[in-house]
Amino acid sequence: MTLKKLIKNSLLLYTIAIFAYSSLCAQDKGAGIGVMLGEPTGFSGKYWLSQNNALDFGLAYSFINPSKAFSLHADYLFHGKSIFPDYNYFSTYYGFGGRIHFGNSEKSVLGARGVIGVLWMDRAAPLDIFLEIAPVFNLFPETSLHLDCAIGARVYF
Repeated sequence: MTLKKLIKNSLLLYTIAIFAYSSLCAQDKGAGIGVMLGEPTGFSGKYWLSQNNALDFGLAYSFINPSKAFSLHADYLFHGKSIFPDYNYFSTYYGFGGRIHFGNSEKSVLGARGVIGVLWMDRAAPLDIFLEIAPVFNLFPETSLHLDCAIGARVYF
């Protein structure tokens, strides 16, 4: 299987999983999909489990390190209370998860990820904007430390 076909199949599977999961579970704030810019750059997905907890997903490409070009990550997030509860949802969040990097010339790299970020959501529109930093401790095939940073937006359905 070529790398292009693998990416296409992964993206299709990722999209189907989000739609299937969101239709099976009760939604407090719904599921969203969007883009993230930074290191790496790509697609972002989020599913709210409750008012304070969410699952976050990413499928992205690294322009800085093309040998480990593609990455997948998933995080469990804890959100703080909104600072402006009557108008817009603005809060900080933190969480933990994992990431796998795979690319053209090197072996896949598996790592544990911590996340801290800021989220803004307009209560009148199905949209959020976020800024996050995620230190990644690569565990396999060798240990190292990496930093993922992103700014992005998602639309909810």
